[in-house]
Amino acid sequence: MKQMSLAQITKACEGSYKGSPELLELEVSMVTTDSRKIEKGGLFIALKGERFDGNSYIPGVLENGALCAVGSIDYEPPVGCGYIRVSDTGKALKDIASYYRQVMGVKVVGITGSVGKTSTKETIAAFLSRKFNVLRTEGNFNNEIGVPLTIFRLKEEHEVLVLEMGINHFGEMSRLTACAKPDIAVITNIGNCHLEFLGDRDGVLKAKSEIFEGLRDDGGIFLNGDDDKLITITSPKGIVPVKFGFSEGCDVKASEIKSHGLAGSTFDVTLSDGTVVPMSVKVPGEHVIRNVTCASAVAEHLGVSPEAMQEAAASLSAMAGRGAIETTEDYIIMNDCYNANPASMRAALSVLSYAEGRKVAILGDMLELGPKEEELHREIGPVAAALGVDLLITVGRLGKCISEGAKSVPVHPELVHFDKLEELLSSLFNLLKSGDSILVKASHGMHFDQIVEMLTSK
Repeated sequence: MKQMSLAQITKACEGSYKGSPELLELEVSMVTTDSRKIEKGGLFIALKGERFDGNSYIPGVLENGALCAVGSIDYEPPVGCGYIRVSDTGKALKDIASYYRQVMGVKVVGITGSVGKTSTKETIAAFLSRKFNVLRTEGNFNNEIGVPLTIFRLKEEHEVLVLEMGINHFGEMSRLTACAKPDIAVITNIGNCHLEFLGDRDGVLKAKSEIFEGLRDDGGIFLNGDDDKLITITSPKGIVPVKFGFSEGCDVKASEIKSHGLAGSTFDVTLSDGTVVPMSVKVPGEHVIRNVTCASAVAEHLGVSPEAMQEAAASLSAMAGRGAIETTEDYIIMNDCYNANPASMRAALSVLSYAEGRKVAILGDMLELGPKEEELHREIGPVAAALGVDLLITVGRLGKCISEGAKSVPVHPELVHFDKLEELLSSLFNLLKSGDSILVKASHGMHFDQIVEMLTSK
């Protein structure tokens, strides 16, 4: 790792160093918060959680070859090892990552929003990879631990870092953006998610907008121009946002859209300089077109050619658990069970509507929606009915509200409800027919991946 000596790390986190003075000039080989992943010459940061205390692992990691540990307890390191004491190891993790981000000098694209952060991140990374060496967030490393750990993965060959930034409380984004210091901020949308902590969509807007606090003064801002909350943002830090989307007021706009069902779509993207770029994607859904439009806007800002944008769009594929289509001998399965909120549920049902033959939606609870959770679930039922779902199977306490909402409209799908996932699994194949197109979607805590596993292993 570049310029990560113990002296520089101690200064970055405002810690107190103990150990042999000659070690201060040595650079660490890596940084981790997981004692099992420590490498020779690495730095271990001892986080403290509700069910664990990383400080207890410090002796072991130093025995296993770590050069130094950062902790919040009094500790005397063995000969040949260093120890940095801080008052808050979580803050130290972000402070050290912030220092390393500046040392590496890459362009950082920070992405937040209620829905579609991961797919937008993947799309932007695919577009920028046509010109730059890009590092992007992997998995769910988008929080106050994951963002710093992603920054520590930077190597000298990287030119751009595409960071997904997820939050569910006020103040979290402030801390993330102070750590990441993005050159470019992207907000995908403002939806009904994490309302248990953020109150309403205005609260979500306020929390997501904290990303501008850490944005560099000469940075770029890219916003969904079709979102009624985001269009109220004028010019944070004096930066005029670039709006992407479908409406006339967007600076980068998708038009001439032709759907090819579950096989994807073709459309044009008009860039801010007026260049029209014909696009073809193999992944269905309006949200995919919006992602491409967003990525095109960011790519134009960073000098990616229109031809490279076309190539990137054609290469896109859905991620497992996030709308990926899996085909078996009997079924076409939309595996979208990684997470769920009202906006993503509507988007997934819209994609299902492109399918031919019988359409089956297996839907479950959407979590962290606060006091209006039942109302927000009931609103999904009529959407499923309007989009032509033939069989609606719901699971869970809140899933029942989806079914109730569908039942309230004059023409509704066949409805089947189960209180528990196990009940559905035991009856699943009795409800389905060969040739069905099946959407499987709920919050991750509902464990709907078990449904997908059963369908694909049949």
